[in-house]
Amino acid sequence: MEKNIAIAQREQYTPSPFTHFLWWLSTAEKELLADAVIDRNRYKIIGMTVLATWAFATLAWTYFFSTVTGDSWMAWPLGFFMGFIILTIDRALIKGINKQNKNRLLPLLFRGMLAVTIGTFMAQPALLYMFKKEIKLQTAYDDEQKKINNSYLLDSLYKTNKTELLAEKTGLQNELRLQMDAVSKARENFLAEADGSGGTGKVGIEKIALAKKQEYEKLDAAYKQQLLLQQPTIDRIDAALKDIDNKTKQEQQAYAANFNDGFLTQIEALNNLIKTNSALQTRYYLLVAILLLIELMPVIAKTLLPAGTYDEKVLLREELEIEMAKGNIRREQELKELYNSLALQHDKETINVFFNITKEDREEKMRQFSNKWKTENNQTFDGMWEKMKKEILTKQEN
Repeated sequence: MEKNIAIAQREQYTPSPFTHFLWWLSTAEKELLADAVIDRNRYKIIGMTVLATWAFATLAWTYFFSTVTGDSWMAWPLGFFMGFIILTIDRALIKGINKQNKNRLLPLLFRGMLAVTIGTFMAQPALLYMFKKEIKLQTAYDDEQKKINNSYLLDSLYKTNKTELLAEKTGLQNELRLQMDAVSKARENFLAEADGSGGTGKVGIEKIALAKKQEYEKLDAAYKQQLLLQQPTIDRIDAALKDIDNKTKQEQQAYAANFNDGFLTQIEALNNLIKTNSALQTRYYLLVAILLLIELMPVIAKTLLPAGTYDEKVLLREELEIEMAKGNIRREQELKELYNSLALQHDKETINVFFNITKEDREEKMRQFSNKWKTENNQTFDGMWEKMKKEILTKQEN
């Protein structure tokens, strides 16, 4: 037997596994796309844009997690996971753009806003990697500035207490200094009187010199007594001031210990770097625009590329499946209605047969009840009727 061959043969096209993968990325149905010659390449292009965005998202998120965790073994799995989420979102966005709604402004605007939001965040890790050296230098400068600001804050926090202690110490020291000045002056007067260079001008220890000596010794003893009384207070004040200085240093060290090179710290340094470096501003915004375009590539490609035979096949196939689904539901409904109708008919016949067969038996049962009622004088007619209803009469179905 010779094999029958159709007159019109379709082109036999077998896509490669990589082409299948690109079609999957572009959310195309391979069964419908295999025969759409022109659209094959279009959806390969869309698939390549999705693949590029997926790779970029994975690398960006991996670097982001490396700045957060500091562990590459954790950063790579988390980066792949977040990249897969971005891939899922991109596939959902481009799947919603088709021939029927690609020209509608509101869905396209919503997809664009979502893509811009994701792309803006994804651009940050890439920019941090590109300006890594500059950001490291800016971070060190920012840390020093934070230390200075924290020092001012601590000084203002302890300023009142420290001022009070210094004022008290200064008052005590002034009192001691005045007494010390009085002692020094009395000593000079005594010595001048004794050597004849001052006072009465007589050399030797005379009455006036002795009086001045007693005055000097009296003032000196009072000074030493006052110093003995006030020195513990001065020592206490010095200890309190030293304690404040130690607390300030400890808090500064504790504050500096919290410095890190995490993601937020680098973002802050990048923002400060942009504010102070005019040469970086233009390049920064240019890079942000380029990185946003990388995220928007799948949506832009799906929107700009014209609709071809594949979209017509998708529309027609969807209409066909809708009609088939409606037809199957109608067919199922008709079969169920037929089943219910035939079941009702046969159930009626069965019930009629049941009542016809049991008719004589029910009559015999009623005669037995009647005979029993006649022989038992203690049973009323109503009592017999109640028993008969329970055992003979039927009950309505609920």
